[in-house]
Formats: sequence, C-alpha cells, structure tokens
Amino acid sequence: MTPASPQPMPPLVVLNGVSMSYGRGAAAVPAIEDVSLDIKRGEFIAVVGPSGCGKSSLMKLISGLHPTSAGQLTVDNQPVDKPLKSVGMAFQNSNLLPWRSCVDNVLLPLEIVPPYRQRIGRHRAEYKKKAEELLQSVGLTGFTEKFPWQLSGGMQQRASICRALIHEPEILMLDEPFGALDAFTREELWCALRDIHAARGVTVMLVTHDLREAVFLADTVYVMSNRPGRILKKCEVTLPRPRALEVTYTPTFQNIVHELRSLIGGQH
Repeated sequence: MTPASPQPMPPLVVLNGVSMSYGRGAAAVPAIEDVSLDIKRGEFIAVVGPSGCGKSSLMKLISGLHPTSAGQLTVDNQPVDKPLKSVGMAFQNSNLLPWRSCVDNVLLPLEIVPPYRQRIGRHRAEYKKKAEELLQSVGLTGFTEKFPWQLSGGMQQRASICRALIHEPEILMLDEPFGALDAFTREELWCALRDIHAARGVTVMLVTHDLREAVFLADTVYVMSNRPGRILKKCEVTLPRPRALEVTYTPTFQNIVHELRSLIGGQH
C-alpha cells in the first residue's frame, strides 16, 4: 500500500471576514474591513499599504490588543479575546528603559509574563545567560552591560528585537522596526532578522512602508487598501532562501517591488 501523505499543518493564525473599528456606535471609525488571511506556522509575512490603511491595527487585532467588530479570528485554533502571551512585539522606537542595562532591558518581559515572572527570582542567572546569548546572536557581544544611551540606534533595535524574543513567543510582531534608521544600518538589520527567522523558526509579521524590506524578508506580502483597510493582493515571494542583499539588485526582485508600488500608488 502507498503510505498516506502527511496532512498539512493547520495555519497558526486565521482571519475570516474580520473587521475592526475604533470607538462605538455612530462615532465608530472603521479601521479594517472584511479581511481574510491565513498565516502558517513559521511563515514570515509582511503587510504594506498607504499610511493610515490599518496595518498596525491588523497587528493589534492578531495580538489581542483590540477586539474585532465582525468576523472570526483565531490563533492556534483558539478565538482571540484577550492579549496573547505567545506574541512578542517590537516597534519603530526601541523603548528601552534608560536606567536598565542592555541585558536587563531584554529580561524585562520575563518579569511580567507568566510563568516566567514566578520563576525569575530563583532562576535569574539562568535567564540572564539566555539573554546574553540572544544578544550575542545579533552581534551585541560586549554590549550586554551597556545602557541604551551608550548604544547606536541600530544596536538599540537589535536589543529591542531580543527583548521581544526572550520569552520564546510563537509570533514575533514588528511594527516599522527599522523605519528610523539609515539605509546601511537598516540593511544590516534585515540580515540579522533573516538569520533570526531561519535559526528560530518563529512566525513573523512585519508592518513596513519599505517595499524592498518586505520583499527581501517575507515569504508572503499582503497589500492593503486605503482605510478602511482591505486586502488588495496577496503576493507570494518565491525568491530562494537564504537571501543575500545582492538579490535586491536582480530583475525578479525589482519587478516584485514595482508591482507592489503600482498597487499602492494607484490608490492615491
């Protein structure tokens, strides 16, 4: 007998006809309308679109920071009705606490998120070693005891991503994490994030205005419409991995970027 082929794993995140508004009743402002998408376990997705189209709102929905107003949203087959502990988040501003060292900033989620907060008192040395190894993996060897003001912007963002990963979340959410950095530093961090994703297999959702960044990093790019945000296009990026920066100069890469730009630009 021919052995049965393995069943595909169900998606980690499922949105089915999801809408979201800020406020209630007649004063409600629609942010997202009738969005349906799936995110596979270990997939890297990017969300792009015009300013104010609901990209960050989509991230708030999936992380449980804001309720849906219509439709169904599940993570790991469970309805999302409260903030998820299985999510790590990093933003454009690193938001590192200036009075804490780099490694102590990375440890912060373990002081807040159960069950780590019940354990950190007894296991702090063990967790500190884990944080130091995480920082070393993104090129911050020798900077673990430095304070944020002693780090460059790129270093601060590396530390911020480590802080988002320290509690081993299932989903890493990144909201314009490299938007405030210069082009050279930004490309350095693309490669660091590429390597983190490859090594850890974490599911990543990236919100960005940088179309090159989206195409370089993601397996799938979703293009959103003007507010209220809808999905205009799902673009699967079939460029082979691991991707070197040189791929950004190839016609295939540039054609994908141009297609995304025309979709977004056509809405103005």
